[in-house]
Amino acid sequence: MSNQKKRNFQIEAFKHRVVVDPKYADKTWQILERAIHQIYNQDASGLSFEELYRNAYNMVLHKFGEKLYTGFIATMTAHLKEKSKLIEAAQGGSFLEELNKKWNEHNKALEMIRDILMYMDRTYIESTKKPHVHPMGLSLWRDNVVHFPKIHARLLNTLLDLVQKERTGEVIDRGLMRNVIKMFMDLGESVYQDDFEKPFLEASSEFYKVESQEFIESCDCGDYLKKAEKRLTEEIDRVAHYLDAKSEDKITSVVEKEMIANHMQRLVHMENSGLVNMLLNDKYDDLGRMYSLFRRVTNGLVTVRDVMTLHLREMGKQLVTDPEKSKDPVEFVQRLLDERDKYDKIISTAFGNDKTFQNALNSSFEYFINLNARSPEFISLFVDDKLRKGLKGIAEVDVEVVLDKVMMLFRYLQEKDVFEKYYKQHLAKRLLSGKTVSDDAERSLIVKLKTECGYQFTSKLEGMFTDMKTSEDTMRGFYGSHPELSEGPTLIVQVLTTGSWPTQPAVPCNLPAEVSVLCEKFRSFYLGTHTGRRLSWQTNMGTADIKAVFGKGQKHELNVSTFQMCVLMLFNNADRLSYKEIEQATEIPASDLKRCLQSLACVKGKNVIKKEPMSKDIGEEDSFFVNDKFTSKFYKVKIGTVVAQKETEPEKQETRQRVEEDRKPQIEAAIVRIMKSRKILDHNNIIAEVTKQLQPRFLANPTEIKKRIESLIERDFLERDNTDRKLYRYLA
Repeated sequence: MSNQKKRNFQIEAFKHRVVVDPKYADKTWQILERAIHQIYNQDASGLSFEELYRNAYNMVLHKFGEKLYTGFIATMTAHLKEKSKLIEAAQGGSFLEELNKKWNEHNKALEMIRDILMYMDRTYIESTKKPHVHPMGLSLWRDNVVHFPKIHARLLNTLLDLVQKERTGEVIDRGLMRNVIKMFMDLGESVYQDDFEKPFLEASSEFYKVESQEFIESCDCGDYLKKAEKRLTEEIDRVAHYLDAKSEDKITSVVEKEMIANHMQRLVHMENSGLVNMLLNDKYDDLGRMYSLFRRVTNGLVTVRDVMTLHLREMGKQLVTDPEKSKDPVEFVQRLLDERDKYDKIISTAFGNDKTFQNALNSSFEYFINLNARSPEFISLFVDDKLRKGLKGIAEVDVEVVLDKVMMLFRYLQEKDVFEKYYKQHLAKRLLSGKTVSDDAERSLIVKLKTECGYQFTSKLEGMFTDMKTSEDTMRGFYGSHPELSEGPTLIVQVLTTGSWPTQPAVPCNLPAEVSVLCEKFRSFYLGTHTGRRLSWQTNMGTADIKAVFGKGQKHELNVSTFQMCVLMLFNNADRLSYKEIEQATEIPASDLKRCLQSLACVKGKNVIKKEPMSKDIGEEDSFFVNDKFTSKFYKVKIGTVVAQKETEPEKQETRQRVEEDRKPQIEAAIVRIMKSRKILDHNNIIAEVTKQLQPRFLANPTEIKKRIESLIERDFLERDNTDRKLYRYLA
């Protein structure tokens, strides 16, 4: 036959069946079971793990995986039951040690058994979705040891008792505690939580509930907070040493609730040691401790802030409404600054510069500063005092600190325009008398005011400085054109622009002939170089330096006001003058003349003239003569220098009236601006928007806004809606 002969046989499939002797599985399991016993009895030194692995491998390979798995569970269960009896039998402190020892033995045994049964783990268990060897070993330990009835409750009580002992100052074996607690964690999160953490937290809550009550009955607030802080630190330390890290938030919450949250109100209001006492006595450590503890609980800082705010407002109200404390404006403002510095330090040192506390401080100061209608005047007087003398010799940096503090108080004022009125008057006096301690400081404050309130607020103040500089140039020009005046009396004129300076009524006064001639020459010079201007002499604002010779040739140079100069010059031609004669010769108004004569004749150490009869007041029947016995240890003597003082009641009313008058056009301008933009608006919205727009300068009175609306309607800037009388329209 040829090679092309057709084949008659072909293999379709091949099945090979190996028959295993049933006794094989029993024999192999007996070998493995014996090995597990040896491993549990810590007698595994003679075992061949390679051979044991091969036996387990073959059992799985020959389909005896179920027998191997159930045998492993049964054998381990039997061993664990024996171990649980040994653990149960342990007495006292050896109970945990025995448990820990048996747990370590179980883990070592489990690792070896897992290595032997590795193939079963990877194949049989994977395919059947049964628990793997190691998790099963842990579950068996949990069920047969940890949950063994005679161990379970004892174990928990032992652990809680040790924690209790540690809390009361006893030393415990933290390493053993850590090992036992870690056993719970190794057995699973739910085991740790259910069998230890939840009971631990409940017991802790009860402990701190009782302890906090004992503390609060026996401690002051500061000591209580120290104990609470210590307990909190201890619990955090306890977690770090032997508890699960996730327990930290839970146990600290327990301490916070029982020791802080449940006693917040009592702590902050505790008599003689609570928050107010801490604030009054600058207890920075206690305040810082209260802040750090209270911030941990809901509404804790709100409670602290509210109590601080209430105290601040009450304290501030007493400060600004006390008539005694208002007698000295400079001291009044200094107290405000001292209180502000005090609470700034508290907030920065103890409260971590918390913005909510800063806001509470600002709102409190704004509240009580504006309770005193004279606060704007007093702050201006404080500035006047500092810029006259108070900042002399102080470094430039420190000057800026003082000015910044003044600006801080200024920001609290609701009537900034009232401050402007007074500041303008005081600045004018400083500039005209040459008594300002520093031009740089003056200009620095104006820059700060400009930054705060805008150009319009300071334009007139800047104009005052411009006038002073221009006046210097004018005087140089005057004496340059009159060289003959270099001999004799010297005249210095400050030409003030009417709109920039505080308005002062022109007070009549007959100047001495020597001065009057110079004034007329200056008038001719000034009007000759400037057209369309008018000069009016403000004699009540001037000063003079005059040389005087008293009995026995005692010489002095007297610095006096213009009025005082006019009076003294009369005595060059008369030894004695009556009040009527002086009044007639000078034409100084009676009120000004009496103050002038009082400063010359009645002030001890400055009485360059005498009067008869001697008294503290000036009468129209009095007569005056030069005090030949006048003497002073100084060559230059200043007469009638008046320190910064509060306004008299009539002057206060006059200033207030001027402020109210100045506000009217500002309110009208704001109304027109708003209506021009909105075209139509109801009454309430106009009030709200005008108030908001003018707030940087003053708090507009709704009644005055209504009057200004009526005035604008009368002048055809606005009109009322025909149907809704509360609706206004802008008339272009």
